[in-house]
Amino acid sequence: MEKNEKRLIFFMPSMEGGGVEKNLILIANYITKYVNKVSLITFDNKFNKFFSKKIKIINFQKKDKNRISKYYKYFKCLLILKKEISKNKNSSVFSFQANIYSIILSKILNFKLIIRSNSSPSGWTKNFVKNYLFKKFFAYPVSIVVNSLSFKKEIDKKFNVNSTLIYNPLNKKEIINKSKEKINLSIFKSKKSLKLINIGRFTEQKDHITLLKAFNEINKNINCELLIIGYGVNKAKIENFIFENKLKKKVKILGYQQNPFKFIRKSDIFILTSKFEGLPNVLLEAIALKKIVISTNCPTGPKEILKNGKYGFLFKIQNYKQLAKLILKYSKNKYKYKNKIYSGYRSLNRFDLDDNCKKYYNEILKIL
Repeated sequence: MEKNEKRLIFFMPSMEGGGVEKNLILIANYITKYVNKVSLITFDNKFNKFFSKKIKIINFQKKDKNRISKYYKYFKCLLILKKEISKNKNSSVFSFQANIYSIILSKILNFKLIIRSNSSPSGWTKNFVKNYLFKKFFAYPVSIVVNSLSFKKEIDKKFNVNSTLIYNPLNKKEIINKSKEKINLSIFKSKKSLKLINIGRFTEQKDHITLLKAFNEINKNINCELLIIGYGVNKAKIENFIFENKLKKKVKILGYQQNPFKFIRKSDIFILTSKFEGLPNVLLEAIALKKIVISTNCPTGPKEILKNGKYGFLFKIQNYKQLAKLILKYSKNKYKYKNKIYSGYRSLNRFDLDDNCKKYYNEILKIL
């Protein structure tokens, strides 16, 4: 590679298979149509196969070992980033993670930087010191990208910045095609049951206990089943609740699924119980598969996606009784809410794949 040749580096040390990763894959692959030299720095290679072969992927190691701290991954990948910038001073960086560290490095090594903030500040600025640091450092990137209007309003006010709103690009065609793949295991046992699904990491942010409390309520009144897909530190806590409330016959847990869409297709209701988000991809995916959505009215994203409840149902964070009532409400007259489902599906044009990837490309032009 010529030392003076312009290069774009995507930076995401810890990839776990969530919505942020899906967005990165779509955006990076799209950018290769217009930018010749594109690299990705990430800790291990478990998601390499999803990226275009035009992208030079730089991993610290080939396989991610269990129980490696995300901060260790950040540190190792920052060292790689430093080395890569030193090799080519004409490199610019788009950071999807470890943004404060990326900003500090950009000031030391003097490279142009865009950062993407992925979730509402209400979830990660709980003290004065953090607020001060973010407000100070967010003044330095060329651009800060966010993915919902409410997110933009929140971050702009809190940190005195002018962020750029770009919705998550949604590959609706791929979602629909993958949803038709055959499922080779038993998930829902009863054809007549109301089938609920939740997909998300097992963390406090996703609040699976509220989901399980609501399910425990409705299980007394209707024939229902729940499928939870995910992984994470709260798995034992979730399993203990299921065991203690004798829900094992009605609740099934699956680990991370490369293709979650085929499971959504078999369900009746998609439920999100998060305490905070950015713009949750899973809601868009469920709507693309014409499923009714019930979500917390958390900061930020669900209210915007569902247009204040026009395209689904919203309930207060941690209010499991309200969630239970909404599930029962839908179960009593599914056909009454068909218009919500189809209106939501038609509204997905806002998240068009090409339109939003083009907006990312235009933003990236600011640093190339």
